[in-house]
Amino acid sequence: MRLTTKGRYAVTAMLDLAFHSQIKPVTLTDIATRQTISLSYLEQLFARLRRAGMVKGVRGPGGGYKLCRKTSDINIAEIITAVDESLDSTKCGGEANCQKEQTCLTHDLWVGLGEQIRDYLEDISLADLLEKNQVQDVAKRQDHNAQHTIEIYRHPD
Repeated sequence: MRLTTKGRYAVTAMLDLAFHSQIKPVTLTDIATRQTISLSYLEQLFARLRRAGMVKGVRGPGGGYKLCRKTSDINIAEIITAVDESLDSTKCGGEANCQKEQTCLTHDLWVGLGEQIRDYLEDISLADLLEKNQVQDVAKRQDHNAQHTIEIYRHPD
């Protein structure tokens, strides 16, 4: 399995959204600032997350994004899958045609690894991550740093 930035950023952005949207909707600009992710990249990811029914947009002043379900009902594997990231560990994409249209010697090993990874990530919800003190501390630090960055842009000296 090769988890690309698409999957990593989607999980990071969803965790940021879960942490900050408890009070009000969160803008993608705020997430982009806190997580140093390109805004245009976040827009692409959130279009996929919206189609998957995980987030919804709130229009108007004070708008942004909110989760569609409780944090305990959204697991990490489904976030990764929603942005078209594969959790497959095989060279053949699970097609069993890895070696001249035949199964390779280690095909079952990689299938088993992929299943273990999927099971692990399915067992972790956004709520599980939010409960971790380290996640809360990092989110607060990022929020503070982002506010400082925004102030610098508003009042350059």
